[in-house]
Amino acid sequence: MRARAARHAPSPPEPRTVVVVGASSGIGRATALALLARGDSVVLSARGAQRLRDVAAECAALPGRALVVPADVRSAADMERLATAAEEAFGRIDGWVHAAGVIAYGRVEDVPAQVFRAVLETNVLGVVHAAQAVLPRMRAQHGGTFVVLGSVLDKATAPLMGSYVSSKWAVRGLARVLRQETRDAPGVAVCSVAPAGVDTPIYRSAATYAGRLGSPPPPADSPETVAAAVVACLDRPRRQLVVGPASRVVQLGFVALPPVYDALVGPLLRVLGLAPGHVPPTPGNVLAPAAPQDPDAAGPAR
Repeated sequence: MRARAARHAPSPPEPRTVVVVGASSGIGRATALALLARGDSVVLSARGAQRLRDVAAECAALPGRALVVPADVRSAADMERLATAAEEAFGRIDGWVHAAGVIAYGRVEDVPAQVFRAVLETNVLGVVHAAQAVLPRMRAQHGGTFVVLGSVLDKATAPLMGSYVSSKWAVRGLARVLRQETRDAPGVAVCSVAPAGVDTPIYRSAATYAGRLGSPPPPADSPETVAAAVVACLDRPRRQLVVGPASRVVQLGFVALPPVYDALVGPLLRVLGLAPGHVPPTPGNVLAPAAPQDPDAAGPAR
């Protein structure tokens, strides 16, 4: 009986090479650690070199291999350099996890144009630059999975988060276009993972022109929960994976009861989605990486 059970047990996945962008903290860091624990080779990337080295040090005892390549998603040249470095080190790119992202809080009329633009450049053009760097390589090798981090706010809206909401709606549309454009590429998959609130530093390191810092709205998932969904997409690609029941509740309210949703979302955001206490206006980590000594400001990583 034992021999029969062993024969039918699923075999462990073959080691693969995965680029994780936004690996300095949050979901990106958790995803990188999960992949390395499985024995995968992982290219860790974000803007802040010191934070990446700190994550790489955490990985030293894990069976996988880690390579640190600092890069800014706003630069197409940096994304091309990142893809080249991954290929040169490990031979191919089996997966690309795009977890980089930034937030700016404040009414649209109050967020400086430079900050609003930088949110779009990071969250939207960053995905474009990554896709342009990796999808041709995946076509050439006849396989690969491109995973983009979406959000509950890619199908709903919230006041004081106009730049972020705009970026995530754009990313959802972009991911669908990429899926359409890769239908002729056997083995190439484009997936999106859409969580609701996640307990990561992205809220505390965000830009704010609302007088308060952000806070993950409850019930907040752990980065590891979302990372498990990302790894599941790499194992078995699907169009979109929604994480957490809160995502479906919010999106249902947005579609089914628009007047009620619009009346409640502002007050609820102020109670559940903003931290107590007044803070002066700040660009946070939107324009540049946060200072390494600040444990709550982890750069552009969800």
